[in-house]
Amino acid sequence: MNPQDTGRWIRVGLWTLPASWLLTAWSSLEPQPDQAADPGAWARFVSTDSYQVSHLIGSTGGTILAVFGLFALGCHLAGSRSGRLALGAAVTAAAGTALLLVPAVISTFVTPAVGRAYLAGNQDVMQLEFPGSMTAAFMAGLLLAFVGTVLLGVAVWQSHVLPRWAGAVWVAGAVVFYALGVVLGQATTGSSLPTQSAGAALLAVAGGWIAWRGFPQGHRGGSPVG
Repeated sequence: MNPQDTGRWIRVGLWTLPASWLLTAWSSLEPQPDQAADPGAWARFVSTDSYQVSHLIGSTGGTILAVFGLFALGCHLAGSRSGRLALGAAVTAAAGTALLLVPAVISTFVTPAVGRAYLAGNQDVMQLEFPGSMTAAFMAGLLLAFVGTVLLGVAVWQSHVLPRWAGAVWVAGAVVFYALGVVLGQATTGSSLPTQSAGAALLAVAGGWIAWRGFPQGHRGGSPVG
């Protein structure tokens, strides 16, 4: 594949970054009711078609797009002064994001079935417990995705081929989304917090900025732009 074709594929990949985070922000806008405090409301919420659509397109689809975008960003920065950091961060973030597909798929397909079973009168289904290995996979994915995403922002800041402040916004978005959104939400309400959507929106802005400035209009090659 010649450099022009490579650059075209990387450019497409970079645009999946803002797309993935916009989908993630959309899917986390409406938090679930507290499953323990009001199981009936929770069951009705997760049994709706809109819930499954938002999780299939937003959570699962957004996660898949994010993997492509992370690798594209790592490849785009490979020839810069932060190339080694960028590639290592991209692999770390992509591995964590792939692990997060496990809870995303469960939320999309298993949770609605649990909700429908509860509404049908099978209240014991609420006692369903997943194996500890799933929790371990979720925690490992969360840690790897957070660390890798933050380090990618640092790589953007240090690269001198992408806007430094896009890297700063990217890091801020990662902290708000993962630490103040996902982790804090799981520790308090057990659901998404507004900070999760806010963090995803920041990452979408930074990702769009990176994609736009990564290949300015008129640039047709595969090398980063200084």
